Amino acid sequence: MNKKYVIITIAVIIVIIGIIVIGNLNKENVKENDNLKIVTSFYPMYIMTMNITNGVEDVQVSNMAENYVGCIHDYTLKTEDLKKFENANIFIENGYGMEAFSQKIIDSYPQVKIIESAKGITDVIKEESGDVNAHFWTSIDNYILQVQEIANQLSNIDSKNADTYKNNANIYIQKLNELKNSYEDKIESLKGKKVISLNESFSYLFKTLGIEEILIETDHEQSSLSAETVKNVIDKMNEENINSIIIAENDNEQNAKAIAEETGAKVYKLKDGMSGDNSLDSYINDMKYNFEIFD
Repeated sequence: MNKKYVIITIAVIIVIIGIIVIGNLNKENVKENDNLKIVTSFYPMYIMTMNITNGVEDVQVSNMAENYVGCIHDYTLKTEDLKKFENANIFIENGYGMEAFSQKIIDSYPQVKIIESAKGITDVIKEESGDVNAHFWTSIDNYILQVQEIANQLSNIDSKNADTYKNNANIYIQKLNELKNSYEDKIESLKGKKVISLNESFSYLFKTLGIEEILIETDHEQSSLSAETVKNVIDKMNEENINSIIIAENDNEQNAKAIAEETGAKVYKLKDGMSGDNSLDSYINDMKYNFEIFD
């Protein structure tokens, strides 16, 4: 065969291969673009959504804040966070002002539908400042309401997968109710117990358990309580025979230890559900831990 024809033949083959490769890539991109893309605000919303969408092949779920440790209310949006919304269809948030950055997302990406998971919660706790304590998910009952809200709204938006969403939600809610029922005796034994809490995340958990919480506001990190505040807390604990101090697992222990040393109280580190290993049972495991940690 003439050398010229050989070169032409090779060139034609390369072109054909290129067309096939590009065609396959385009098919993959089409498939990718056909997927429903959901972004959740932070870890509790991510775990709820992953349980609800479990097994739905044409749905992609990503978590905006990843496994951010700390209250999302103080979170500052990063450039890489906003990039997640460029092709997103749905943003699932807690609501009630927890995601202070929501308006920026709405303004920047008006095509994204917003699902506010706490929309149906009316039994809210207000802080001394008048702001709503939006850490609803630490109560299993509230968590269930949030799961139901997400499942219902997803079903309305994506009707073809509605049955799967609702079925998954029912399975998950059954597991949550079984968890709560399995600790019924423990919950009963904790009713009326008084605790000093240095973290507002657990107010709804304490409400579920019937525990009386005396909340001392802190920033959960490095700042020390004033000498006057520490004295008042110690006096309160001695007067009312309070022997339990509550902080979150990732909180700075400085303030709790200072009070415990003066009162002989025990410091309990609870899980607030705001970080974890991404397993579907992450929240359930955290609540088991919280129920079992109390003496």
